[in-house]
Amino acid sequence: MRIAFYAPMKPPDHAVPSGDRRMGQLLVRALGRGGHAVDLASHFRSYEGTGDPARQAGLRARALDEARALTARYRTLPPTDRPDLWFTYHVYYKAPDWIGPEVARALGIPYVIAEASHAGKRDVPAWRLGHRGAMLAICSADLIFSMTAVDRAGIASLLAARQQHCDLPPFLDTDGFAAPTAGPPDAAAPTRLLTVAMMRQGAKLESYRRLAAALARLGGLDWHLTIVGDGPAREQVAAAFAEFPAGRVRFTGALPPEQVAQCYGAADLFLWPAAEEAYGMALLEAQACGLPVIAARVRGVPDVVQDGQCGFLTPDGDIAAFADTAAFLIADCAARREMGAAARAHVCKMHGLDRAAALLNRGFAQLAAPLVETP
Repeated sequence: MRIAFYAPMKPPDHAVPSGDRRMGQLLVRALGRGGHAVDLASHFRSYEGTGDPARQAGLRARALDEARALTARYRTLPPTDRPDLWFTYHVYYKAPDWIGPEVARALGIPYVIAEASHAGKRDVPAWRLGHRGAMLAICSADLIFSMTAVDRAGIASLLAARQQHCDLPPFLDTDGFAAPTAGPPDAAAPTRLLTVAMMRQGAKLESYRRLAAALARLGGLDWHLTIVGDGPAREQVAAAFAEFPAGRVRFTGALPPEQVAQCYGAADLFLWPAAEEAYGMALLEAQACGLPVIAARVRGVPDVVQDGQCGFLTPDGDIAAFADTAAFLIADCAARREMGAAARAHVCKMHGLDRAAALLNRGFAQLAAPLVETP
């Protein structure tokens, strides 16, 4: 099929890295792996993060102009060159999709969403327009792929009988992440801890502060932490770790993907308190490299980390529980190795690119047969 791809929050070729951009890129790759021709339909960003109704209204007006322009452009093309399906990634109250439903309706093609979120508590004056825009897009979709159990439960009350729904667990290209080098655990060496995350205000900064507070409770355990990431909150993140002895915490700044993969390969344990985390691409990447993970049991994190097998999930915001769990795995290198091997095996089997491509095609096959070409 020819697929028009759109990400209202952040296009996959956006200059600023993030988990959202990474998943958008991976979806494009998975669609291509499934045999489809993918075109980035629009770079328009509907994201409004401050709760400004006037700005949201302005974004909606511009989006509808974009929808009309796209429809007109597609209609100038021969029918064989027009999209067969519109695919939108990540619809929620801060980034509704005003464009996709309009274009799909005008062209008479299926409208598909991956990762749609809905919560009634967002229907408040500051977010009402974005909330209702996201809800209208969800109700317009012919097919929705949910990436987490939380999202699936959130949209359940909105779905009509005609709408198709499929699960699509978060995924990555495991070929870019190598298995750890075999060798006996070295109980005498410091445990090499790793965190990979953007540094920005809000939940990310809160996670860093929780991590610092948890590590401060570990007493005389022998560990070293590497932090990979950068962003506007770097000074506040550095301040959170300022009390640790010199050399115990190392900041690398932002690194290219191949160097990030090397950092995973050189570590023993991945830590991330995951405040308000949707699911966490870094949690998948760490496991793909054979690292056990300690994170919070929040939102979609249980969808990517098998608690007790590939790592441990602790109660959200419980710094003492996070610290106690970290202390256990820091002290037990054999348990780390066993969990890390289980993590890599699980991610390669259940969260790889090929499986995602197959799940996408399985969902498309549920749409009207004349509109789907199965490779």
